Amino acid sequence: MSAPEDLIDLDPDSPDPPYEQLRARVTELARTGALAPHTRLPAVRRLATDLNLAAGTVARAYRELEAAGVVETRGRLGTFVVGAETAADPARELAAEYARRVTALGISRERALDLARAALAET
Repeated sequence: MSAPEDLIDLDPDSPDPPYEQLRARVTELARTGALAPHTRLPAVRRLATDLNLAAGTVARAYRELEAAGVVETRGRLGTFVVGAETAADPARELAAEYARRVTALGISRERALDLARAALAET
């Protein structure tokens, strides 16, 4: 099996920012099984160096992957792809996507929650 960093290609011409490309690629690799459950991902600085990215870019992608339930961080042990028994469900993934989008728009957490509650009340 290939090392995780060998499976990740980012497109410098993409309109999507690098952290989003990295998040989407790791999510896809985990979903398809190309990154097996419990696979340890490279450390933030190592992957940043391998992909020629800033460490903060990789750290942001890892945070968003963790929020979506795709990976889990075990302190100094590293970051691991979650097993099938703890994999994110579609609703959690949609909620994480909503959170990313409203944050990108500069909407406060309180306002984002109010909008979500209002939308749920309308259904």
